[in-house]
Amino acid sequence: MDATTQHEGDAVGTSDALAGILQAKAEHQGCGTSGGSGKASCGSSAGQGDLPTEIWEKVKNHPCYSEEAHHHYARMHVAVAPACNIQCNYCNRKYDCANESRPGVVSEKLTPEQAAKKVLAVASTIPQMTVLGIAGPGDPLANPEKTFKTFELINRTAPDIKLCLSTNGLALPDHVDTIAGFNVDHVTITINMVDPEVGAKIYPWVFWKHKRYTGYEAAKLLTDRQLQGLEMLTERGILCKVNSVMIPGINDNHLVEVNRAVKSRGAFLHNIMPLISSPEHGTVFGLNGQRGPTAQELKALQDSCEGEMNMMRHCRQCRADAVGLLGEDRSAEFTTDKIMAMDVNYDLESRKAYQALVEEERVAKVAAKQEELASLAGEQSDIKLLVAVATKGSGLINEHFGHAKEFQVWELSTAGAKFVGHRRVDLYCQGGYGEEDSLETIIRAINDCHAVFVAKIGGCPKADLIKAGIEPVDGFAHEFIEKSAITWFKDYLAKVKSGEIEHTQRGDAEIRQGALISAA
Repeated sequence: MDATTQHEGDAVGTSDALAGILQAKAEHQGCGTSGGSGKASCGSSAGQGDLPTEIWEKVKNHPCYSEEAHHHYARMHVAVAPACNIQCNYCNRKYDCANESRPGVVSEKLTPEQAAKKVLAVASTIPQMTVLGIAGPGDPLANPEKTFKTFELINRTAPDIKLCLSTNGLALPDHVDTIAGFNVDHVTITINMVDPEVGAKIYPWVFWKHKRYTGYEAAKLLTDRQLQGLEMLTERGILCKVNSVMIPGINDNHLVEVNRAVKSRGAFLHNIMPLISSPEHGTVFGLNGQRGPTAQELKALQDSCEGEMNMMRHCRQCRADAVGLLGEDRSAEFTTDKIMAMDVNYDLESRKAYQALVEEERVAKVAAKQEELASLAGEQSDIKLLVAVATKGSGLINEHFGHAKEFQVWELSTAGAKFVGHRRVDLYCQGGYGEEDSLETIIRAINDCHAVFVAKIGGCPKADLIKAGIEPVDGFAHEFIEKSAITWFKDYLAKVKSGEIEHTQRGDAEIRQGALISAA
């Protein structure tokens, strides 16, 4: 058996072991594992050798702060913070919107006690769930009692789970000591501007110390408080991620300045997200026709900022009650009625055993990538191209084309394979039949890609993809993504050099609005 086969055999064996543990846990909880081992968002692609030990320990199994970890580990949000202290032109917080997915939306709000039991139920059923976040549906720090009571309960009953919060930053400086006291070592701040003139176009008002501020004055107060809070957190060694919403014509060019400002204040990661502005969401931007960026525009901005600091490319703009791996949402399995009826047994040792197997799988994946990457040494080419991948997670090409709800996008070059984003799509296979309308939206979503890697694909969609100039690749089913993509890219370069094919640039692609929602 050669080394490559050995790596792949190890991966299959480890995956089988993971699946066995996961199924046993699910059966104990009375739940099925419809999510399988999970689909793979928010973070740095840096590995253990690239980071100081204390930083690596914080991000190694955090799916939002590590791009590599998001293929393997899950997160959950609990909706305990309904109130908000600012208004954003891209936000309209609705409740009971089970068919909609975007930040600020939840199906049900929880008390801290309900949230604590839900965390135990999810962590007992999904042992790769390592992170608990509070992100709304309002702002956690506009609801400090509920937020910190939830953290207190989780600290007491599930001390192995990482605690995070996401905030607009207005109240942040007043709560930094409390955040540190609860061992919350990951905080995300949404910072869309550092120039109040820009901010006045994004925020109609902020509410601070019993007074409503508007216009320039509101934006100036907000940005000053955000940057002050960021500095205070980083001084205490708390990892900070900055989220920024890219709004074409308003802050798109300005976000380069935001990137420099947050880097200088110690931010670990910058996540530039596309504006969600569909009119049906009822936001100011949605109703006034403000468009979101194209895939090409978003990637160009992310690329321009990448030299300054780590860029997050795998964010899914999650609901405030999301559950599961990034790219999936299993919240429908854990409604309040269901979790209150559960007899939860929080088995810490079983969780540790499962996560140890996950780490073995990660080691095999990295080894396979490095082996294939070494074979690129000496290749000379300026060609860079994108490919799409259908995956359920674990860094494998393990999803049928027709069953994919999203595709991961990877950039290939002689430097290797680099994860650069994801594209949400409509299911092609519904009720056993292919939906031609859905196929058109899929092609538009990956139109900038030269190929799409799948575990399996039918003849009709394969023909339409080829007609659109996208090569369907099903020869690497259930193999590691990066290793397979590099192998394919070497063959592509060889065909270009021989004159068998001519390399051409692809067009732009369409970003689908919103994030994934759970299946009931």
